[in-house]
Amino acid sequence: MSGEENITSNSEQKSGGPYANSPEIAPAYLNSPLSPITKVSPDITTMVSSNDYNVSLSRNDGNALDKNSSINSVPKENQGSPLPVSDVTTISEMNKLLLQSHASYRSMRPRWSSAVDQELLQARSKIENAPIVENDPNLYAPIFRNLSTFKRSYELMEETLKVYVYREGDKPILHSPYLVGVYASEGWFMKLIEADKRFVTEDPKMAHLFYLPFSSVMLVKTLYVPGSPSYENLIQYLHDYVDMIAGKHPFWNRTGGADHFLVACQDWAPSETKVHMAKCIRALCNADVKNGFVFGKDVSLPETHVRYAGNPTGELGGNSASNRTTLAFFAGKLHGYLRPILLQQWANKDPDMKIFGKLPKSKGNKDYINHMKSSKYCLCAKGFEVNSPRVVEAIFYECVPVIISDNFVPPFFETLNWESFAIFIMEKDIPNLKVILLSIPEKRYLLLQKRLKQVQQHFLWHKNPIKYDVFHMILHSIWYNRVFSATTT
Repeated sequence: MSGEENITSNSEQKSGGPYANSPEIAPAYLNSPLSPITKVSPDITTMVSSNDYNVSLSRNDGNALDKNSSINSVPKENQGSPLPVSDVTTISEMNKLLLQSHASYRSMRPRWSSAVDQELLQARSKIENAPIVENDPNLYAPIFRNLSTFKRSYELMEETLKVYVYREGDKPILHSPYLVGVYASEGWFMKLIEADKRFVTEDPKMAHLFYLPFSSVMLVKTLYVPGSPSYENLIQYLHDYVDMIAGKHPFWNRTGGADHFLVACQDWAPSETKVHMAKCIRALCNADVKNGFVFGKDVSLPETHVRYAGNPTGELGGNSASNRTTLAFFAGKLHGYLRPILLQQWANKDPDMKIFGKLPKSKGNKDYINHMKSSKYCLCAKGFEVNSPRVVEAIFYECVPVIISDNFVPPFFETLNWESFAIFIMEKDIPNLKVILLSIPEKRYLLLQKRLKQVQQHFLWHKNPIKYDVFHMILHSIWYNRVFSATTT
């Protein structure tokens, strides 16, 4: 991942279901297959690198529970992803997996009935039969997979959704939002949902969703011992927390956790939560197809770098399209295997390609920001993990994101048509970067850049949330996946 960074058409709308408006087809060279770099046996110990740590994590995915645990064993049906994935899953393949998942993925049947189950099924039917929306003054149709279904789903969320926030648990791991840095998305969501009066209910019997308010950042800061060969103690902490919740309340065991959700941005969160929280809806920054991300259930959380808690969004915008003099820009620490390859291929090789390691410090990171504001394309190359705050930064500074991170599921994937405002390039195609970017017609570039300005609003944090902002988009994606995976007794 990152943990570092130099920052540390209306005509496109169709009717007939949530995916009737299929994404624009990217050029073939952007979706060419890639032979796997490495195959790792699931029963060996693999190295997980993040921030300043190198951690050896034993990949034991057993479902064993303590014999005194309050958590009922989860039925074997729908264990993990129901869909096979190849070694590299291209963006076009992800689109197919997403479509298939909403047709086939269902959570376990509740152990007893509740009125909320019928409310979810009714919402699904209303979304699937959404009236066609051709124009909306607040939403730009081309950036959505289907504006009609998004708008109807969002309206139903506002009308229907109730969230119960568990109050149990001690600080600093629980109820302690971490509001600055590259992992701040999880903290801002926690802060805003815990203060919310519209969606949050004090009556758990009325809840469609249950929020588990732990901080994956504070979990590591509090419990991880630097240099330790594993973080099994972090996993055990989360198990004990869930066990406590399941012992005190009946709601976890009613659905096996399928109506519970977590929001976690720290790199290790997928591994920490894939055993005891496997059935939860997991909103993750590290949204990696190869690390257990389940289409139709899990949500890709945008990694938003917040520099100042007093101003969570910061500045926006950049040079006009005609005044962006650099073809492509990248700067950052050489985390992971991919960035050194990027620099080896392009650093100091071509004046059109401004590719750097970590830039010298500047006040407010102005040098880095100015490069983004004056470049046509901003390269979002993976670090240790698939995610990077550069994706959202590029959107903020209206620099077309070029995502170079195989198997990365981009944020709000079930809703947004990413190929309408971003470029996806396979890792193996780094030597051809300039050729690929120059092959994009100017008319196409201008369209991509125009759409960036329209999608910005969906990635902005506000101290007091506003309609369609990032807080509501995260909540909507969680709501949407629950609606389409819910079953009844």
